[in-house]
Amino acid sequence: MTSRPLLSELPGYSDLQALANGVKSTSVSQLLQDDPGRATDFTLEAAGLRLDYSKHLLTTAALEQLLRLAEHAGVARDIAALFSGEPINNTEDRPALHTLLRASGSQGLEGKFQEVVAARALMQTWAERLNSGAQQGFSGATITDVVNIGIGGSDLGPRLVSEALRPFHGNISCHYVANVDPADLQDTLLELDPETTLFIVCSKSFRTEETLTNSLAARTWLRNAGAGEDALGKHFIAVTSNLQAAAEFGIPAGNCLPMWDWVGGRYSVWSAIGLSCAIAVGWENFAAFLAGAEAMDRHFRNSEPAANMPLLMSLLEIWYNNFFQAGNHVVLPYDNSLQHLPAFLQQLTMESNGKCVSEDGRALPYTTGAVLWGSAGTMGQHSFHQLLHQGTLLCPADFVLPLNTHTGMREQHRRLVANCLAQSRTLMVGRTQEAARAALLARGLGAQEADRLTPHLAMPGNRPNSVITMHSVNPGSLGALLALYEHRTFCSARLWGINPFDQWGVELGKEIGSEILGRLSGEASPGPMDPSTERLMREWRAAQEGDARA
Repeated sequence: MTSRPLLSELPGYSDLQALANGVKSTSVSQLLQDDPGRATDFTLEAAGLRLDYSKHLLTTAALEQLLRLAEHAGVARDIAALFSGEPINNTEDRPALHTLLRASGSQGLEGKFQEVVAARALMQTWAERLNSGAQQGFSGATITDVVNIGIGGSDLGPRLVSEALRPFHGNISCHYVANVDPADLQDTLLELDPETTLFIVCSKSFRTEETLTNSLAARTWLRNAGAGEDALGKHFIAVTSNLQAAAEFGIPAGNCLPMWDWVGGRYSVWSAIGLSCAIAVGWENFAAFLAGAEAMDRHFRNSEPAANMPLLMSLLEIWYNNFFQAGNHVVLPYDNSLQHLPAFLQQLTMESNGKCVSEDGRALPYTTGAVLWGSAGTMGQHSFHQLLHQGTLLCPADFVLPLNTHTGMREQHRRLVANCLAQSRTLMVGRTQEAARAALLARGLGAQEADRLTPHLAMPGNRPNSVITMHSVNPGSLGALLALYEHRTFCSARLWGINPFDQWGVELGKEIGSEILGRLSGEASPGPMDPSTERLMREWRAAQEGDARA
């Protein structure tokens, strides 16, 4: 393939570093004061979401230069390639067609789109069958609970969506098991009845170690409760491409929904991997979730760069990661239903963009893949917000704020909104030494004590943050929000010159894990381990022998 220029080789890259150096001493508060139109000009709307990025260390000149950088990088060409089905996952020679999963038309990919339509029909059938009470277990009792067994993209996306859309849930309770630690499955099953529980096994290969281990334990749980081999089809559905392995497990082909190699796990919640979500909220609401994402897709595909919300968020990521050396990004959803959003985004962004070589294998001379972290709402204010306000590490932030609550508790929600807006403003304005000293004097402290404490109360401010608002957390707005971050991740990858759709970094750990598991199980080893691992394996064996003697 033809090598594309690296980010640092693009025209204007050095100019951006000079602009960044100049803006570091700029006061964002002063920028807003000097330009009454800034709050409006630095706000975008798309697919029911509004992005206010006016509180960033960003001048108009810097923004224009960032947009030129995206033009030189060919991001518009890459966006077209994404939607047209070109093999942009170049290391695996595949397209990345997660957008087709939520499309209402074929996008020129008729064959694949018909597969998607067929999969949607199966999902709708299962969702309606379970919510209508038509699905019965081995004893004839109606299925009331569904347990999704998966890991990574087969867990994080469905878990987030089901939790976020809890006010839209129907008759079926959905649960999620991912950790191979037996406590995860055990704690989930303690509250469930085998006669009324159905499992969805999500594994493309039907060989994923954690998922298969938990699925086998679930099968044993059912059998111990009296379910015969011929009854497993009443209690198991698989989302997989390995029908033979599913059949060997006891899941008939009629209970299997497809997965495709042109959809990565972290982009798969829109596919049959989202079956548990469709069951939880009903097909109509799941279709609205898809439609919200498609609305963001249209915006991303058709908007001019300066008005393109995912691209603008990506340029901000590049700005702080590569010109301010921030190296991290915090996401703060001010709605408890979005508590799993940071975990979902961690996989989306860090598995996609945690790469140290370009798409053609060249070592990169700059950083990529910022560490993403965060938590819900006011929880962080009483833990890590101290670091955001007064720490030495620059942490660009996204506040995600639904403007209405499903709870009906308007006064409490008003306080939540006040907290969110206060944190965003406080990060920007900080508190000067003079203001800190005045506040201490107002508390009744003497001048000498006020002087001593002033440096501890002062806050630098100028901490960059965006505020993303929506009417409420509903299927459409949630779909748009997740698609927004997907496309932001894609744009950053293309600017960095990397492939965001492979994840070779997880393979070696799996291989070594398999070798260690064999040794812990008493199998012969092909060679020695390092002294540390050898000692830790001996420690584990000794603990097992001690338990056995006890």
